[in-house]
Amino acid sequence: MSILIALLIFSLIVIIHELGHFLLAKFNGVVVTEFSLGMGPRLFSTVKGGTRYSLKLLPFGGSCMMLGEDMEDTGEGTFGSKSVWARISVIAAGPIFNFILAYVLSVFIISAAGVDKPVIISVTEGYSAEEEGIAPGDMITKINGKRIHFYREVQNFTLFNQKSLQQGKPVKIQYIHNGETRVAEVTPRDDGTGRYILGLAGYRNYRVQVTPLEVLKYSACEVKFWIDTTLGSLKMLVQGGVTLDDVSGPVGVVEMIGETYEESRSDGALYVWLNMLNMAILLTANLGVMNLLPIPALDGGRLVFLLVEAVRRKRIDPEIEARIHFTGLMLLMLLMVVVLFNDVKKIFL
Repeated sequence: MSILIALLIFSLIVIIHELGHFLLAKFNGVVVTEFSLGMGPRLFSTVKGGTRYSLKLLPFGGSCMMLGEDMEDTGEGTFGSKSVWARISVIAAGPIFNFILAYVLSVFIISAAGVDKPVIISVTEGYSAEEEGIAPGDMITKINGKRIHFYREVQNFTLFNQKSLQQGKPVKIQYIHNGETRVAEVTPRDDGTGRYILGLAGYRNYRVQVTPLEVLKYSACEVKFWIDTTLGSLKMLVQGGVTLDDVSGPVGVVEMIGETYEESRSDGALYVWLNMLNMAILLTANLGVMNLLPIPALDGGRLVFLLVEAVRRKRIDPEIEARIHFTGLMLLMLLMVVVLFNDVKKIFL
């Protein structure tokens, strides 16, 4: 069952991503030669309106193939025949549609389950937070000037800022105490495991209902939270805070979905669906961010070339660009093999 659910989630995310490219290509008059779900040999395909719609063997990935996409072809209906800003809109649409999907799914989850507001339930004795007067029932509104909407953001702050916390730099916390806005400078401390914390605890899994207008607001904040989480995780990877062994590929994600599904079953069907939708938000926001990275072969890499073209008003040699993207694709495939190997190793070891 977990494999089926994972495939449904992957398929939804990929279809929405490629649908973004497809719709903007059609809008700008670019001929789409093939729109496919999956990779490898075709299992089924049909041609309609000049576009081949395909379902392929391997249930990961997908594509929106456009006429003349990687060639110096400016004939009628080709990708290269359109203005640079039209081409930018087509490429950027995929990740943007991932974020739109994350927003829509967030509306469903927050409407049903509410939000985990950053309310403090306990303050660790002897920590700076207690000395500064922060007490249970207070609600954090800002940390170092950054607006806080969920308790998960408080947790992420300590997770992604360990280096600065270990240096003992005070953290400016704005919070509401009995209706009054206060500001405290909290000095982090070692919790005994080498991890520096603020000495505050809240409800991560306890949620409160909000009004319909607040649902729309907090849904946008939810998408921003997962984008920030993805960027924070990438920063930790670059800085050595995590290693490739901590990164999960498709196999690892399927296992994670399966574990979440099994843990949710005892709570009822509603919680199963909410947790699966939450996994979908995590994955689609992650895909949107990763695709915008300025790496050749990814949408972000293509956008770099297009933005350079927009500035210099001259297209970079398509053959050179194609070679760079091909090299990037090979390196990404190699990375996927390494991640896949790590996923399988973690299952059996």
